[in-house]
Amino acid sequence: MDTKGQLKRSDKAAHTDQKGSSQTGRLTGLSLELSESLASIQSELGNSPDLIIRQIQLGGPLRIQAAAVHLSGLADTTAVNQFVIGSLLGNTESLFVDNGEGGSDGGRLPAMILSRALEIGEAEIKEEWKEMMLAVLSGDTAILLDGYAASILCATRGGEWRSVSEPSSQLVVRGPKDGFVESVATNISLIRRRIKSPKLRLEYMKIGSETQTLVALMYVKDIAGEDLISEVRERLGKIAMNEVLESGYIEELIQDKTFTPFPTIYNTERPDVAAGNLLEGRVVIIVDGTPFVLILPAVFTQFFQSAEDYSQRFDIAILMRIVRYMSFIVLILGPSVYIALTTYHYEMIPTTLLINLLAQRENVPFPALVEALLMEGAFEILREAGVRMPRVIGQTVSVVGALILGSAVVEAGIITPIMVIVVALTGIASFAIPAYNMSIAGRLIRFAFLLLAGMFGFYGIILGLIVMVAHMNSLRSFGVPYLSPFVPLSVKGQKDTILRLPLWLMTPRKSPQQMRAEQPEFMRLTTGNEELLAPLIGKADNPPEAAEGDRPDEP
Repeated sequence: MDTKGQLKRSDKAAHTDQKGSSQTGRLTGLSLELSESLASIQSELGNSPDLIIRQIQLGGPLRIQAAAVHLSGLADTTAVNQFVIGSLLGNTESLFVDNGEGGSDGGRLPAMILSRALEIGEAEIKEEWKEMMLAVLSGDTAILLDGYAASILCATRGGEWRSVSEPSSQLVVRGPKDGFVESVATNISLIRRRIKSPKLRLEYMKIGSETQTLVALMYVKDIAGEDLISEVRERLGKIAMNEVLESGYIEELIQDKTFTPFPTIYNTERPDVAAGNLLEGRVVIIVDGTPFVLILPAVFTQFFQSAEDYSQRFDIAILMRIVRYMSFIVLILGPSVYIALTTYHYEMIPTTLLINLLAQRENVPFPALVEALLMEGAFEILREAGVRMPRVIGQTVSVVGALILGSAVVEAGIITPIMVIVVALTGIASFAIPAYNMSIAGRLIRFAFLLLAGMFGFYGIILGLIVMVAHMNSLRSFGVPYLSPFVPLSVKGQKDTILRLPLWLMTPRKSPQQMRAEQPEFMRLTTGNEELLAPLIGKADNPPEAAEGDRPDEP
């Protein structure tokens, strides 16, 4: 621990300018006077009632006054009482050496307490006021000594956290049942339990000028590409916001394109999914205060994969994946195909079915497009109400409301029965997609296809499909084509897309470095710099290749 610049009790005259700054509330360094430092802490926190200051007197001939400062709701009270205050009261008597100068310790007391008295695993000495306040606000305990312009920060973060439990989304029948929580340390431990490799790298950074949110960056060295790691690190470093309260803030700010309905960054609250993606060469971003971690880069097929695909037999996984892709097609095209058939293309409907449809529509006053918009709008309202209402009655209200509403509109002659069936099937299909954000994207695109089918029939649907595929083909996720391994085509990449081949066929026989070296040039990872970056991220002054020497050292 670097303790250079520790100030002796006799150096008070050299810090008179610091006293002036403390009176104006703009401290840059710690004061020599303990009472002044404590008053400044109380003033800066607005005399908060959860601020705990425990003043004690150290043993030895000098009888130095000290104080332990922490916030009651954020610090572990047991650790503070037993390992911080208990250490100061019981282990400081033998630290003082009388050298004939009135018992002076030569200004080495903070370092001596750190190395010989504290019975706590993690502690360090800091001289900056901002670093000390940030540590206290994060749950650590600061030890201040009268006559020393330095603080000893002890890692006592605790408080109440939600225990590890089954994830609320991405549920599986067979597989691990643990999920991420709101604590960064807990989430990192859940990943490390699955990847016991020294190549697993971890980097910390603080994002948000006011919230100072802790963000962890994880990747596996020699598997994740250096260009990808550098690009992620650079984009995170360029975020300029006051607050980061959820991983969605970061997702929106670092994605390649803002104006697209398709998600280009994957999120999950399952540790096994995060560990599997790390071993595939992706990067994981963990944000303090949320159980959802970000995984990047992401491709389209990734949002249709489930953790259970690798717990079940490969033939069962293939069937389930085909069902998911079919559900997505039904989600975006189901109502629009019905509208196109009943509005423009009667000749494509079997005669018997056509007679029944015309008989049902005889007393309905609205065209098929208006029917679909009314039913889809009502279904979205019921879905949102079921999510926002208390869990005990939310599902009951949504199901009963759908049944009552469906039967009522049919009996009133407002909607045809077949339209209720089509909308219900579309809604059920949206729940079959594992990724919730991809399901929302499909629900949004569905309304565009409804309008195209109502105006142009199948010609409008084909035009919409062409535009959608062209848009998806233009997307990149940190330099990786969104439609890969289909575009550009990779035969080896088809092993785990729509099909899931047996694991012994998917396991690489070569090292990641050899596999990357053998890739064609057009398939290698690019830096991912796009023109339409998020507004709060500026363009880099130098490309990542030119700033190789400025990258932070790996832990």
